[in-house]
Amino acid sequence: MRPLKYSRPPMPSRPPMPLPLRLRRALTLACAVLVTAAATGAAQADRRDDTEAQLGKVRARIEAVRAQITADLERRDRLAAELRRTELSIQAAERELARLRSERRATEQRLAELRKERSAAQARIAAERNALAGELRAAYLNGRYERLKLLLAQQDPQVLGRMMVYYRYFGAARAQRIDGISAQLAELDRLSGQIDREASELAALEAAQADQVQQLAGAREARLGAVAALERQIGSRKEEIARLEKDAASLEALLAELRRAAEDFPMLAEQPFARTQGRLPWPVKGKVTARFGALRAGGPLRWQGIVISAERGAEVRAPHYGRVIYADWLPGMGLLIVLDHGDGYMTLYGHNDRLFRAVGDRVAPGDVLASVGDSGGNAKAGLYIEVRKGKTPLDPLKWLRKA
Repeated sequence: MRPLKYSRPPMPSRPPMPLPLRLRRALTLACAVLVTAAATGAAQADRRDDTEAQLGKVRARIEAVRAQITADLERRDRLAAELRRTELSIQAAERELARLRSERRATEQRLAELRKERSAAQARIAAERNALAGELRAAYLNGRYERLKLLLAQQDPQVLGRMMVYYRYFGAARAQRIDGISAQLAELDRLSGQIDREASELAALEAAQADQVQQLAGAREARLGAVAALERQIGSRKEEIARLEKDAASLEALLAELRRAAEDFPMLAEQPFARTQGRLPWPVKGKVTARFGALRAGGPLRWQGIVISAERGAEVRAPHYGRVIYADWLPGMGLLIVLDHGDGYMTLYGHNDRLFRAVGDRVAPGDVLASVGDSGGNAKAGLYIEVRKGKTPLDPLKWLRKA
């Protein structure tokens, strides 16, 4: 008989050891953070896309308003439309002239640097030539076949060996000087050619600038003619008041559309505009020639802002954070730029000579918005400033710092 084999019964399997409580909490928190970060990143990307799309819609809406105002102006007043065209052409001509002048200054600076570099190269070549001339004079004094003479005149082989090495060094140095002078002469030719090209470019820029100045003068003459014709058309105080009322209506219609557009795309200011009363810097330095609430043209209309007399071309700077919601020509205002400061506050800057910002641009205190001019039919250069809270005009002097 076979002996019976003893088989051990299988051991029951142990359940897995649970993770420590702290480790489980840490893993849960890490997973939650990763999920939250991914969701936040996606949400931020969606918000950016939505913001860009919304801003595009607002820009298109404002552009439609601007086109409608232009069409109304063409139908309403031929002389005012002509004034708009001439003043916009002046702005374009001055912008091109400023670009040409900036390019010309850069060209002149490059030309001066090239001439300075050429002078330095000429000085280096002169020094190398003098050194080489000294070596050649010494070689000439030694006569021809100087190595052969040295070989025949020496008796000590060691001295002869050293002298032959020295002569080899002298010959190599002499050849190196000659190569260096040749390279520097080639560089001098290159610099001279580049100077000629820069001088030709500068002459072309000067000619273009002169042509642009002539065009600008012609545009200004056309503007003077349009303004004179407009003043002749306004033969009486009654007609002037009627024109001012039409201009005021155009401005109110524009601001109503801009308010609706600003509501669709609210401005988040770094500092609320309402808290800046009495502390805003002046957009431009000058004397106040028209005050808020004063009568205009001796009639029933009153100033809804102030006019600051300033030099033509003076920089108009943003007094507070904002976003440009209008930058174009408007009857009675000329080249106008409007800033939205959030919470229903807007500021207007009219009669500019040039506008440096476009719709949608964000600005900070001190950023240049425009330059002072007399667009809109003004006889003198100055800046018109208006502060609005919704539909209500406010006295800008109560918001600006004490002069």
